Amino acid sequence: MAKEARKERREKVITVLNQARAMELQAVHQYMNQHYNLDDRDYGELAAKVKLIAIDEMRHAEMFAERIKELGGEPTTDLADKVVKGQKVEVVFSFDAKLEADTVDVYNGFLLVCRENGDSTSMKIFEAIIDEEQAHYNYFDNVNDHIVELGAAYLARIAGTPAETGSPMQGFVTNPGGG
Repeated sequence: MAKEARKERREKVITVLNQARAMELQAVHQYMNQHYNLDDRDYGELAAKVKLIAIDEMRHAEMFAERIKELGGEPTTDLADKVVKGQKVEVVFSFDAKLEADTVDVYNGFLLVCRENGDSTSMKIFEAIIDEEQAHYNYFDNVNDHIVELGAAYLARIAGTPAETGSPMQGFVTNPGGG
């Protein structure tokens, strides 16, 4: 009986971890789409920050996947929602701030599911990711406030800035011994 109860609790945690992973995968795709569009429109500074946030979301998706595998589950590859394409710069940051605020709310609920089912490890993962999602929200909300308050003057100041995010990410091909 105890073994069945433990399995049921683990399945509840896997379910919320997979829901969170799907949200992260959607955010990666959304933010990369915005990154490309902002860069194409010559808002390099904004594009670079959005790209770095997308990379954070990719790391979150991987953290959830690793925990799902540890618990014996199969990580989802589905996106939680469709990517909204072709957004104007004036709406990108309010859209993203809402996405991050909603994510923080949902993840706090998921954290409680982990607590109720005795999984402190998954709880800690949610706690750490919630802190990062809050930082993303703060950035998006701050940029949105600047766009609302300063409008064209703010966007003109950023136009023509570089989209460079620093040294290239190390991947399989660039990793010594990787490829």
